[in-house]
Amino acid sequence: MSNPTFRGWLLDLYLNQQDGLTLWFISESDDSRVCFTQRFPVTFYAAGASDDLRRLWKALRKEPGVTKLARQQKQDVFVVDPVDVLAIDVDTPAHQVELFHRLEDQFPTLIWYDADVTISTRYIARYGAFPLALCQLEADSQNRIQSLETLNSRWDVMPALPPLRILELAPDVDPTHSTVQALNLRSDRFSQSLPLDEHGSYLHTINAALSAYDPDILVTDWGDSWLLPFLLRQSEQLGIPLALNRDPSRPVRWQKEITYFSYGHIIFRPEEAHLFGRCHVDRKSAMMWSDYSLAGTLEMARVTTLPIEKAARVSPGQGISAMQVITALQKDILVPYQKRQVEEFKSGLQLIQSDRGGMIYQPKVGLHSDVAEVDFVSMYPAVIIHGNISPEVPLPDVLTPASEELGVVPLTLKPIYEKRVALKVKARSYPPDHPMAKTLKARSSALKWLLVVCFGFLGYKNARYGRIEAHEAVTKGGREVLLRAKEVAEEEGFEVLHMYVDALWLRKKGCSKPEHFEDVMHKISSRTGLAIALDGIYRWVAFLPSKTDPRVPIPNRYFGVFQSGEIKVRGLEARRRDTPRWIAQAQTEMLTCLGQAKNRAELPEALHAAFHVYEQAVKRLKQSQVPPELLVVNGKVSYALEAYKSATASVRAARQLQAAGMQIRPGQRVRFLFMQGEPDVYAWELGGQVDPAKLDQHKYLELLAKAGGSVLQPFGIDPQVLMEWTLKGGVQLPLDTWNKTLLEV
Repeated sequence: MSNPTFRGWLLDLYLNQQDGLTLWFISESDDSRVCFTQRFPVTFYAAGASDDLRRLWKALRKEPGVTKLARQQKQDVFVVDPVDVLAIDVDTPAHQVELFHRLEDQFPTLIWYDADVTISTRYIARYGAFPLALCQLEADSQNRIQSLETLNSRWDVMPALPPLRILELAPDVDPTHSTVQALNLRSDRFSQSLPLDEHGSYLHTINAALSAYDPDILVTDWGDSWLLPFLLRQSEQLGIPLALNRDPSRPVRWQKEITYFSYGHIIFRPEEAHLFGRCHVDRKSAMMWSDYSLAGTLEMARVTTLPIEKAARVSPGQGISAMQVITALQKDILVPYQKRQVEEFKSGLQLIQSDRGGMIYQPKVGLHSDVAEVDFVSMYPAVIIHGNISPEVPLPDVLTPASEELGVVPLTLKPIYEKRVALKVKARSYPPDHPMAKTLKARSSALKWLLVVCFGFLGYKNARYGRIEAHEAVTKGGREVLLRAKEVAEEEGFEVLHMYVDALWLRKKGCSKPEHFEDVMHKISSRTGLAIALDGIYRWVAFLPSKTDPRVPIPNRYFGVFQSGEIKVRGLEARRRDTPRWIAQAQTEMLTCLGQAKNRAELPEALHAAFHVYEQAVKRLKQSQVPPELLVVNGKVSYALEAYKSATASVRAARQLQAAGMQIRPGQRVRFLFMQGEPDVYAWELGGQVDPAKLDQHKYLELLAKAGGSVLQPFGIDPQVLMEWTLKGGVQLPLDTWNKTLLEV
């Protein structure tokens, strides 16, 4: 008699000490949530001197849980010839993790492979299953999986998705600043506010919702840092069990806070609460939530195979790393535990020639009309794929690949690149305000970030498949692509106003419609071999100079309005995380006013409207009418507080929190207000009411003037003059020059 067949979507997968793995599925037939177990023996490898491998074999031949030992030859991407290894088969993943860490200490001279591969990555390499994959499986009467087949692909553009149940739970205020009075509970079926009474009736209500609604994903605000710790503490104190996990045998798993260095920045990741059988996503801890929300998070989980909880919290770099490991496992290539390769020796001249970064052509400062921005579609990933740039294959001759067989890195990127293009095409088939268009754009954005970080990961010293020479080959190819594009544009009579890494800004008299740029774009694509797209045609665009020297242009500091009315902003205060929200809103409102002008003749009126917004903002600040919470500065401390010799405003605020008994870690964000007198800052997390009249009005007027100056400078208002007018008054602003300036655009 055959085992019963089950079809459903894989939701969660985690280690099980006794059975190997526990897996939760959403049934396709009756919408139930079903738990299965599965045996999952794993293999890892050791390489080194023959005597050392012999000693290892002797140590393991009678080790409980080790089912097989065998000498094999495997391929290491950084070694030309196959490597002699000892393959170690272990009965369960949990046992393998414990055994490996013990052996690592006992045999420090050995080189280890496939030793720290995550269970989700191993699982997809063997079965092709990933988060939210539709699977068909056979299980015995104890729900032990006997066979499993994946019925869809990570690369499906419109996959069949399960009917996910999503429960949102959040405090009514920011708990780091104010006292929480109630919790807001919401799903697609109900919405209610739960007052925090002393008897814990809110815990009973949450339990009832967890039981009746049985959510797959619990979405919280401050869930990691405050909400779940608070609920578990109250549950214990009041003796009311809280069933956060769908798996009743497991407690909430806490992952420790960490600080790490990434792309020139110190990053702090707070403690995380992970659930079993359902997923917990904290919107305040989710790294890219503001960019692509839940739809993008689920897309990230599908393509990277990272668990949904982890995909929400970690950087896209970890996703790319997981995908490269999957590619290696599927090609039967060893996955190094610790990379031991170093950069090849280069002379000073070779360094100058190779380590030059991306192409930047300084923009022409000022206001320009009828300018087209054309972008290469994911240029660096395209260069990697087109040139077959990977650590284990010969480097290309600029853009011409030296090997036809794709290496690990381009083989990983190619399906991401193709899927992102397909998603963007599909999104254009819906009206812009259609819910599906929004979902497709969020999914595309998630893939964009994977493609963005793949280039940096090639040069990252700890990347398993990183190699600095490959990283340099990508920038070399990118520079060549832009130079070829510039040559084509100038041959066709276009003026190149600006080039920045993967984009060009082109202008030609009489060219103001998309069809006017089709021919030059086709020729650029033909000469470079890469896809190029029209980002849009600006009614006008302003390239800004340095704040310290108006003669020096800044490549990534500009703003403009497309013919569609969409406003594009780069490098302005509104784009910075440390700009107070109210000042960012004022600058954005000024830009919105400018975007209302549909032609050059309407710009003077739009400029006066923008300046009126600025005047009103100045007036409100001077009259202390701005709520303090809108003036909070979101600062950051990059080092331990005792390491600072000169204390910045962020450090001074952090020391206030430290004095109040709070721990401050390197990379942690610190919110504060600028105040009059001493102390001149007030840490927001200290709580309490703040009198708007005691804020440092002069400091906030300076910040507002800088934001306003960035917008008005291209139209003839000197930022220093605007600053003096804002702070002191009595200065005549040259508003009458605006019409003259616009006529010269």
